[in-house]
Amino acid sequence: MKNSQTLTKSQRALNNFAAYFSKPANVIVVASLIILLLCIVYPMYAVLNASLTVGQMDSLMYNSLFGLKLAKGDFTSLNFHMLMFGKYSSDYSMSFFWKPLWNSIRMSTYSSLIALILGGMIAWLITRTDIKYKKYISSVFVFPYIMPSWTLALVWKNVFANSRVGTGVTGMLESLTGICVPSWFVYGIFPCAVVMGIHYAPFAYILIGGILRNMDANLEEAATILKADRWRITRKVTLPIVMPALISTVLLVFSSTMASYAVPVFVGSPGDFYVMSTMLRSLYSSSYSGQSYVMTLVLVLIGIMMLSLNQSVIGKRKSFTTVTGKSGQVSFIRLKGNKALSIVIVVLLFFIAIFPIFSFALESLCGVQGDYSTLTLKYWISREDLGGFHVPVGKGILFNAEIWGALWGSLKLSIVVSLVVGTLGFLIGYGVSKNRGSKLATLLSNVAFFPYLIPSMAFGSIFLAVSTKLLFLRGTFFLLVLVASIKYLPFASRSGTSAMMQLSGEIEEAAIIVGAPWIVRMTRILFPIQKSSFISGYLLPFVSCIRELSLFVLLTSSGTLITTLLSYFDERNVVQMSNGINLLIIIVVLVVNFTTNKLTGASIDKGIGGN
Repeated sequence: MKNSQTLTKSQRALNNFAAYFSKPANVIVVASLIILLLCIVYPMYAVLNASLTVGQMDSLMYNSLFGLKLAKGDFTSLNFHMLMFGKYSSDYSMSFFWKPLWNSIRMSTYSSLIALILGGMIAWLITRTDIKYKKYISSVFVFPYIMPSWTLALVWKNVFANSRVGTGVTGMLESLTGICVPSWFVYGIFPCAVVMGIHYAPFAYILIGGILRNMDANLEEAATILKADRWRITRKVTLPIVMPALISTVLLVFSSTMASYAVPVFVGSPGDFYVMSTMLRSLYSSSYSGQSYVMTLVLVLIGIMMLSLNQSVIGKRKSFTTVTGKSGQVSFIRLKGNKALSIVIVVLLFFIAIFPIFSFALESLCGVQGDYSTLTLKYWISREDLGGFHVPVGKGILFNAEIWGALWGSLKLSIVVSLVVGTLGFLIGYGVSKNRGSKLATLLSNVAFFPYLIPSMAFGSIFLAVSTKLLFLRGTFFLLVLVASIKYLPFASRSGTSAMMQLSGEIEEAAIIVGAPWIVRMTRILFPIQKSSFISGYLLPFVSCIRELSLFVLLTSSGTLITTLLSYFDERNVVQMSNGINLLIIIVVLVVNFTTNKLTGASIDKGIGGN
């Protein structure tokens, strides 16, 4: 009798198991969760283990300083003590950890405030005032985010570099006017903060503008009827409603800027301004790998703290309801000096969004940087190797096999990553929406978003630690695809989940009744209905990947991808080639985004926080 009962329970469990996995959504949830946990938990273990392991130069340093007999690969806590707590010298710890950490915090704070003020101001002007040229302003303002973050950094150098600062190269301002701006204006924390702030201002614009656009106009109109002045309405009504977006903007921009690598390299390092990301690469390049992984852990912890704080603050108010059965009438504020203000904003946007393209084209034609009397096409069309530099340059850009090979490498990587990430985001969205409320679906949603908590530079360093354990991955194309796919999954999964949540279950049920297979339901019914949102999930990884530098700089050689090749030329002051390559990247990004938008209605700005 007992055996019969046991058998019955076993059969019941087996039947429940078979029934559970007979549903495609359940298979997707479980399989995705297993894959993501393996791709996230093991790398985190690998970087923690690497931080407690002696590197090649670490062993030489520790043995020399402390009379030890450590060998490469030995277990030790000296990496933490040396880098963070001044085991040998407080000056060493201050120079290599605490000062770069403080610089990163200052840069991130200033960038967040600039992004918040600029993006919030444009959002308010577009949604709440009668400012002119709204369509132009709204369209062009997202350009700085679509373009690589270092775009404005290179423009900054092109314009403000002068003979009295750094390498003594002449920039556009000095060449045309003879004015030399001070060194702090050209290199250091000021240009880093301004450039990163402008780059992420569209992020603030989309977050804050989305709330203001959907906000019930009656809320502000009621305050007006009660004779409250504009400042009081803004302070007591508008600001509390947009507070979640304000807090999210500050924390997300802070986290993203914290480990930014490209901008500090271009306009920070020449002025002896070093941050965590640039110091991390310096330590690793010097073979102090154990200490570089300690810095990686710190960056990861800071990222997690910022996003946890974001969730904690927003979680205190479970409802930020601003969309109701509302009046569609919005009383736009009549601006004094509307035309003058509109022209100022249009000119400002020209310089931060359109002028960079002209700047790169012009600088790539200068035979001598900053001297516009030496314009030449040789850096584009020369069929012979270009001389006059202390490093090999090769032929002109249009005939340079290394440049086109690197561009093809970036395109190939971006296409593969976008296909992987977009499809995974679509499937995860389906699995989570069909299992909404379940613990597994909630866990999958959180795990899929976890890579966003980790700054790009640190994320690349984590998988560098993995490649030292799994040597078959080191330097491979598959490693780049794996790293980029996991890193860019968060927004694709959130976009896919949001799109699927908007679909009624009756749509798929009707297809099931008529006998449509699962693959037909997905490709012929569900995907076409939410085509724009899903294609944005493919487009964002493509654009992000082709312009990425921080994520890949530790994982591949300078000639593999177009961004690492650009960095190689810029670090060696071959500015004509670096400007020309940057122009190529911008053209590719804008053409892909514009073409996709015209053909499908999808656009990158639908995937950077506006969902």
